[in-house]
Amino acid sequence: MKKLKVIELFAGVGGFRLGLEQTGAYEIVWSNQWEPSTKTQHASMVYEARFGAKNHSNTSIEDVLTDQIPDADILVGGFPCQDYSVATTLQNSKGLLGKKGVLWWSIHRILSEKKHPPKYLFLENVDRLLKSPAAQRGRDFAVMLQSLDDLGYAVEWRVINAADYGMPQRRRRVFLLGYHKTSGVYNGLQDSDPKEWLGASGTVASAFPVGALIELQKTFTLGQDLVRLSEQFNIGEKLSPFQNTGICINGQVFTAKTHAQFDGKRTLLGDVLAHGQVPPEFYITPEDLEKWAYLKGAKKEVRTAKSGFSYNYSEGRMQFPDALDKPSRTIITGEGGKSPSRFKHVVQTSKGLRRLIPLELERLNMFPDHHTYLAGISDAKRAFFMGNALVVGVVERLGKSLCEKIIKNP
Repeated sequence: MKKLKVIELFAGVGGFRLGLEQTGAYEIVWSNQWEPSTKTQHASMVYEARFGAKNHSNTSIEDVLTDQIPDADILVGGFPCQDYSVATTLQNSKGLLGKKGVLWWSIHRILSEKKHPPKYLFLENVDRLLKSPAAQRGRDFAVMLQSLDDLGYAVEWRVINAADYGMPQRRRRVFLLGYHKTSGVYNGLQDSDPKEWLGASGTVASAFPVGALIELQKTFTLGQDLVRLSEQFNIGEKLSPFQNTGICINGQVFTAKTHAQFDGKRTLLGDVLAHGQVPPEFYITPEDLEKWAYLKGAKKEVRTAKSGFSYNYSEGRMQFPDALDKPSRTIITGEGGKSPSRFKHVVQTSKGLRRLIPLELERLNMFPDHHTYLAGISDAKRAFFMGNALVVGVVERLGKSLCEKIIKNP
């Protein structure tokens, strides 16, 4: 089989590309990475250094014309979690226009304007997507599903915690696979029992098995009018109707709660530690230790806001130092830098307490060693990249499973 051609959006430092290329079944034919809040495009610099500048775009995707993007079999990307409300009436020619700066609508625009749209989608986001916004739980996801349904795509999703399947980091993300109605996989899904697809035979379940028990099953139909859906979906309800697993096909949603099933080898935080030379600035100095301990500790105290208002503040204790015999906590974008923090990782070594070095953060996301190392890129920026990245092993396994499904359903 020829390699599947891929468009990679919101590419970061190339996590999607690494995972897909490791399967041997995919070829990235065009990529885009743009960081709106910074003048120097550090992530794009790393991407070009690792994969070359050919067919790579470092321009805001909102400014890239659809005809500048080549046709491909699959569109992938970890798009930003934003407010996906539909801001206009349905009188304009496109049917809808989302707010400028909301990058979901850039994906939608590319799919809607392509004469030959990609047959498959592979997207990633934070699991909060399934229940945002707070005032209308699940609305953003409902708008996404309905807009993809309008464009002819069925969608399968699952919230996957990488550590549940033996990977070194507890990182929960929602992964979405889209199948265009002209694809064989769409037909395979349409002919399947939803519970069987989600619990055993589907693309995600084949890569990441779940226990036979599927709880909180729910079936419902999305509204056809995106504006009305945006304004009225789930109003007055406290919980999102979307569980951690589901499919949407022909406007019909089937969703349920599943539990990971895995009895293989587990990778722990201690397994990724580098035992070579660690720069001295990563070690916690005796004078900073008290501040670290305070930030990591439990608190019950009265605090005063800038307005002068006093309030009771409390939070639980964080493990300090981090446990080496468990998968690591989630890396966040603020992981870098010397300043004491509640959320940065700290490990106990024979030479003392220290923060994690960029190499170890790369390993927690299953990137190659030194992937983000480049002249002019600080350690803090490298940590920021990994806080934004995904776990490459999850992409690789889903990519392999998708390829197998395509071969079985030509």
